[in-house]
Amino acid sequence: MAMLRPAERLAGADRTSGSPTTLRERLWNSRWCYVFMLPSLVLGALFTLYPMISSWYISFTDWSGLESDKRFVGVENYREAVGDAAFWSAFGRTFAFTAVAVPVMLILALFAALVLNDASLRMRAVFRTMFFLPVVTTTAIVGVVMSLIMNPFDGPLNAVLLDLGLIDRPVDFLGDPDLALWSVAGVFVWKWMGMSMIYWLVALQTVPQELYEAARVDGCTRRQTHRHITVPMITPFAVVIILITFVGALQTFPLVQSMTQGGPAFATELVELYIYRLAFAADFTPRLGYASAVAVFFGITVLIFTLAQVWGVRRAGAMQSDVKEVNRR
Repeated sequence: MAMLRPAERLAGADRTSGSPTTLRERLWNSRWCYVFMLPSLVLGALFTLYPMISSWYISFTDWSGLESDKRFVGVENYREAVGDAAFWSAFGRTFAFTAVAVPVMLILALFAALVLNDASLRMRAVFRTMFFLPVVTTTAIVGVVMSLIMNPFDGPLNAVLLDLGLIDRPVDFLGDPDLALWSVAGVFVWKWMGMSMIYWLVALQTVPQELYEAARVDGCTRRQTHRHITVPMITPFAVVIILITFVGALQTFPLVQSMTQGGPAFATELVELYIYRLAFAADFTPRLGYASAVAVFFGITVLIFTLAQVWGVRRAGAMQSDVKEVNRR
């Protein structure tokens, strides 16, 4: 009997074992998986993919969304967006909001995760649940309740601050243009910090306990342990957590709409609310074409920022690895 080549032996093994060898056979064997996935794929195509593609097309038209005819205007909407001071104001507020809310949320969530990851802490499951409860609470309800709590006339927050002597008169947290955006940012951090905490907890639980035990044997303090063991081990997860939190901070429409509706004097009108006002506001003729152009422009900008952030973090990690390698040598 002639000796078979390795490839022929593998092919023969596949035929004898009955495993599918062609793409058609593999698809047929997995047909029920695709059947069960079909409803989700259809809904995703109808309510996500189709509107996304349509918005690109509509952004090149002058269309209010009310009439049937769409007048093609090319890139005129994008030119108008570049020169629109109101859009750039909303754009700047959005990134100012993100630049403050994201670091604060990540730091507080990491601190909470470090505390709640301690196995010796009693009732840590209860504390984790308490931190996570705002996440599962409806955003609109959170916005309405927080508006009542921050009410300058009979809100409990002002009452507590007055009783403690921290303020002399009630503070209009949501009515003062200088405070409204940061008040909303504080509520945003409180609501979504539990999600970031869960991400950090998952990252912390991947660190081998043997490393901590060895550090304790060597006499390392908790600060040294976190600096030399915890931080390097969770750095790859930090990249993903930062990106998820950054993108989430740009999706604040339900909270801002329920708390301030973009006021006072447009002080909390972020890009999402600006797009909503252009497309659906009832006080003037809607401009769905221009709103779509602003949305596409903003989406591309966010994508560029995200890619730049990923590149910067990876570059910093590569440089850190190079430095460690040099020091090791």
